[in-house]
Amino acid sequence: MNNTADLLLINGLIDTLHDEHPRVTALAVKAGKVLAVGSSAEDAAGPGTDIIDLKGAYVMPGLLDVHNHHMLAGQMDLFELNEAPNKSLDDLLTAVASYAKRLGPEEWLIGGSWGSGLLAELNSVETLARFDAATGGRPAILKDDSKHNRWVNSRGLELAGIDERAPDPEGGQIMRDASGRATGVLIEAGGVLVEQTVARLQPRSRQDMARAAARGIEILHSYGITGFQDAASSLQLLQALKELDYSGELSAWVVTSMQANDFIFGTTPLGEGIIAHREDTRSEHHRPDFIKIFLDGVPPAGTAAFIEPYLSGVGFPECHCGGTTMPAAELERWLMGTAERGISAKIHCTGDASVRLVLDTVAKVRSAGYTKPRYHVAHGQFVQEQDIPRFAELDVTADISPSLWFPGVISEAIATVLPAQRASRMQPNRSLLDAGVRIAGGSDWPVSVSPNAWEGIYGLVTRQDPTGQFPGALWPEQAISLPEAIRVYTTNSAEAMGIDDVTGALAPGKSADFIVLTDNPHGIDIEQIPHIKTRQTWFAGRKVFDAESTEPAATPAEGRATQRA
Repeated sequence: MNNTADLLLINGLIDTLHDEHPRVTALAVKAGKVLAVGSSAEDAAGPGTDIIDLKGAYVMPGLLDVHNHHMLAGQMDLFELNEAPNKSLDDLLTAVASYAKRLGPEEWLIGGSWGSGLLAELNSVETLARFDAATGGRPAILKDDSKHNRWVNSRGLELAGIDERAPDPEGGQIMRDASGRATGVLIEAGGVLVEQTVARLQPRSRQDMARAAARGIEILHSYGITGFQDAASSLQLLQALKELDYSGELSAWVVTSMQANDFIFGTTPLGEGIIAHREDTRSEHHRPDFIKIFLDGVPPAGTAAFIEPYLSGVGFPECHCGGTTMPAAELERWLMGTAERGISAKIHCTGDASVRLVLDTVAKVRSAGYTKPRYHVAHGQFVQEQDIPRFAELDVTADISPSLWFPGVISEAIATVLPAQRASRMQPNRSLLDAGVRIAGGSDWPVSVSPNAWEGIYGLVTRQDPTGQFPGALWPEQAISLPEAIRVYTTNSAEAMGIDDVTGALAPGKSADFIVLTDNPHGIDIEQIPHIKTRQTWFAGRKVFDAESTEPAATPAEGRATQRA
């Protein structure tokens, strides 16, 4: 009786991603875990077993996302203006004016996104006046597509105390016109003071934060995602996730990355202030096992750290290489100090100099005997050739977000600030895999417009834009195979996050996290891959999304994002 299944799937095409039984037709589930696969699964049926005839449908493990900001996405969906980053300035201001009419006279207008390509156009007092008119005197803050930079209207600047006398903060810039007047464009840490002002004057309740996190997870379920890593987590988010789990509402494996530093979100507390509550917020499905370090910014703003200079004549100082947010000694203190406590680290790097600094520092950590902490180079789209094998030697994961680099606005934006030869050589994925490096897939949603892993998988295989809006292929020699790309969003991500003990493959004893798809990805033309839909999502043996019985949860803005948070 103890071996009787609660749930039995039969007559399916089930890819388990487990080496012993890679493809089966039946799957048995008991108490939320895989009981058996294949013929032995059918033997587990009993009088009380719920049997589902798949009628040939394709099933695979739930997809995993190693890099997103799910609560921010939920907030945008529930509480903020949510526009596509490919809108023109005129269209964006029209949307702002329409949204502002719903708000009270002193209520902050919060949202985004504006495309990085608009930065020069926004950076004028004339455009600021148009922004002021559109918002009707209400304070407003709009994030760019990277979520690193802000556009704030005059009322917002006033409330934050930013005027012609305000100094540039460390790690950021208040953009000004020739007379010294702030234009409202705030680069990197330049926006933190405004974010903190919003948090003080219009705070989110913990209940709202929990709602936003739950909404983000609901949208992820609609894309077949059953586990993910939040890439920049606050203490408030950690607490909200624990509350959701204790109330039985956390239907995903969630790994959080506690912010060690912050130049864009205005998070309080940071670093040790969050780590002190780490174990207090741990729960069955929530693992606060990483810190997050922002080591540089983004290339279009000139804040990514490169070994060789940016282009000259594009608004940066001569021989400008960007820079890291902290010196090597400080990064070493962080990684050594957390390694001693068994804490892993996800480190934001968009330039090759920051990537090299991470590898150099991890080499010291490994030499000190700390082999268990996991290290992720997040984004890392530019890697010097001699540094590629070091990822595998040091057991460092390449955390990649294909939606942010295949042909589109990001590659166009980067091409304006880097020499063509360098700008075209992003994400050496084939070389990384051939060197034995673990590549894990993330969306960086809501920096990307949606967390659709199948668009990312298509980009990895073809090096092309899945929407068809942008022609050509970006460094096609670095394409990987479809099976490799699927592993990037399943088994590889489970290993990278440290949840491979419970998920990532459909093997006996692991959580029964699986998805039913509209198509078998291995049986259709590659051009159809981005159009695969999730029919059902199951987490721990419980159905958490059904496209046929509910309206699709995902309602992201149409379009494409540019940079990364």
